[in-house]
Amino acid sequence: MEINVSFERPGEGPRSGPVTVGWFLTSDKGAVMYDPPERLMFRQTNKAHAKSATRCPAVIQMESRYFVVKCPFDLALGFGRDDKGKAHLINRAGTGSPIRSNKLGETVTLVNEAEWRYPDRPTVQMSLPYCFIADELVYLTQVGTFAHYRANPLPGTIFGGRFPLNVWPRPLMWAFEWHEPEKDIVLRRGEPLFYVQFEAEGPDRPVQMIEAERTAELAKYMEQIGGVVNYVNQTFGLFKAAEAMRPAKLLVAKARD
Repeated sequence: MEINVSFERPGEGPRSGPVTVGWFLTSDKGAVMYDPPERLMFRQTNKAHAKSATRCPAVIQMESRYFVVKCPFDLALGFGRDDKGKAHLINRAGTGSPIRSNKLGETVTLVNEAEWRYPDRPTVQMSLPYCFIADELVYLTQVGTFAHYRANPLPGTIFGGRFPLNVWPRPLMWAFEWHEPEKDIVLRRGEPLFYVQFEAEGPDRPVQMIEAERTAELAKYMEQIGGVVNYVNQTFGLFKAAEAMRPAKLLVAKARD
């Protein structure tokens, strides 16, 4: 069933100028590992020739609308099954892994086999503290790193997603569908993990990204909408109820020291 939700308010016309989107981490634990999202821009490339792709307005327009979230640590994961046939992850780095084995499970998990989309394609999830917020209707779309070249491609695809971040701010995760589980997943700290794109009222409005303060009001609102996916199917049907309890202003720029 398709759900159409409108968040238009009477008396409000189309907004102009850039839309402001705030990013923040849901926890300060290990915050130094998580780089700020960066706009997808290729610097130090050929700009000398008038026909260079670097100077193409269409390319510039496209790149300016995506932001890069980088991988916070090194990972080398294999897939296996125990003597009872139960699926599990293997830390290929072993004792050389930068992540302690007892901490790896807190960050990366193998989704229950009954929830895989295909029986031969395991699903892996990496929990992340990245979250985005806006005070007007803005849709966030999460996609794979299509502009990032890998000499050794990942053995699968990431799950994308799209939702209105102004009423549904939630921590993002990296979800991966493992098409070739016989091949390892190798991720490096600092390389692009996924892209996010933001859509406001119409495709012409640029995006201004700022770091947001994790205020008490924002924390309370996220607590009110948090975890419902564990109890309710079709959470998009809750957007109207969420909007009704949402404070008018949740985006506050983080004060600089």
